Amino acid sequence: MRHLDDAERRRRLVVRHAHRGDAHSPHEAALAVVALHSTDPVAMALAVAARTGAATSEPLDRALYRDRTLVRLLAMRRTVFAVPVDEVPDVLGATRAMAANQRRVTVKLLRDGGIEGDVEDVLARAERAALDFVAQAGEFTSADLAAADPILATRFTLVPAGAGASQSVASRLLTMLSADGTVLRASVVGDWTSVRFRWAGRAHWLPELPPVPDAATASSAVARRWLARYGPATPADLQWWTGWTKGVTTAALAGVGTESVETEGGPALVLEGDAEPTPEVEPTVALLPGLDPSAMGWRERGFHLGDLGPRVFDTVGNAGPTVWVDGRVVGGWAVRDDGTVGLDLALPRALGREHHELLGARVAALETFLAGTVVKPRARRWTTAERASRGEAAAGAG
Repeated sequence: MRHLDDAERRRRLVVRHAHRGDAHSPHEAALAVVALHSTDPVAMALAVAARTGAATSEPLDRALYRDRTLVRLLAMRRTVFAVPVDEVPDVLGATRAMAANQRRVTVKLLRDGGIEGDVEDVLARAERAALDFVAQAGEFTSADLAAADPILATRFTLVPAGAGASQSVASRLLTMLSADGTVLRASVVGDWTSVRFRWAGRAHWLPELPPVPDAATASSAVARRWLARYGPATPADLQWWTGWTKGVTTAALAGVGTESVETEGGPALVLEGDAEPTPEVEPTVALLPGLDPSAMGWRERGFHLGDLGPRVFDTVGNAGPTVWVDGRVVGGWAVRDDGTVGLDLALPRALGREHHELLGARVAALETFLAGTVVKPRARRWTTAERASRGEAAAGAG
């Protein structure tokens, strides 16, 4: 059995995840990691900038909203990802179970939230009204959908979100219908940091999209693409990344040609014929955003993270912005209140002169992209490294 040590895994990460900034487009940047985390639009934009060298968000905006080579989907782990358009059918097919679960969740939320009568019937009538509207609407907002029919404007209490919290049936339906790709996140309302967007029916936004394959075929296709970018890896890593059950993960891998290898962390899998070593790579530095796929892509991250987990991950398991040297996390970074980038390097001895020069260039490029915009974590807590890089006394000087 071929042995692939941690140094080999880090070389693969540098090359395959485009840490050298050599992706030629946002589409290529997403392909490098299968899909880009997109719940936080800032993370998506900075992940593309790090991998392409783009100085503004314009190439990403063009890919998402004009060329539509990237599509934002509610997908793996019930998280929004920017998915290359050619992978959209497989991702939708591979997340059918998640979509079915969203329908069950919707029924429960409506029932618990005080909707009177036969909740299944109410949902069916609301869904028909929504689909009739979507078929004619082009792009629309949640408010537009709610205004289309009284049943869609009906509000229900969010339990146990707290006293007074409520949501329209239209808003909840958009989550449910986006899970199976019936509606898609379309153009943004605001700039590249905005979390507000318009919706569109799939037939309107992607009229030439091929049919969605069956779940088994789609799951194996997704597993194959993931293993090409993240292998060597274990079935547990794939299960974590997708949010599949163990049974679905095992079945998906059964449809993929793989071979076993030994790593310093134990047995793992690569695609058949993909056990050859990676040539040596030149010194590489990357500043990646919070929730980046390179940080979040494996369940077991010791080969690139070492013992820095508590420093660059928050207390609920979300990665903060990370500094990478030759495929290894060496610290974190954050944007200060004056728009400059602060660093917290936990492994300064890992940086030689060339690394320090590259790091300076990466910081300058990031500050150029930000152009004074101060971005902070969304739905995520500050990590120790982020606090330190902002110069907060509780975590030490940045």
